[in-house]
Amino acid sequence: MSKSEPDPKSRIELTDKPDIIREKFKKAVSDFTSTITYSPENRPGISNMIDIHSAFTGLSPETICEQSVNIDTVGYKKVVAEVVIETLNPIQEKIWKFKADDTYIDNVLTQGAEKARSIAAENYRQIKQLVGLK
Repeated sequence: MSKSEPDPKSRIELTDKPDIIREKFKKAVSDFTSTITYSPENRPGISNMIDIHSAFTGLSPETICEQSVNIDTVGYKKVVAEVVIETLNPIQEKIWKFKADDTYIDNVLTQGAEKARSIAAENYRQIKQLVGLK
């Protein structure tokens, strides 16, 4: 999975539905070795999934491999997908809430613009005074 790849199937988007996430992991590149081992040079596909799993859980690749001894790659893809889905769920709920409420985003942008204008005006006043324009 790659965030720089233009194909949307190559990455997990914050707004991907659980079924889409499961499908993307199911189709993720792996190899014919059924054990879960971390070797970025020799097994880049499964190692990438271990890295994702590690990033989402805080577990080390070694710990993940130890916990996955009795799981084959198909099963492991399901495990990683569920970890990602579970972790993204609260974030996705907020995204959908904000998307559903246009006024909230508009209010945040308006308040931010007002605050920025106030800061900029004060900075401009101080700079003018420092360079002797007022």
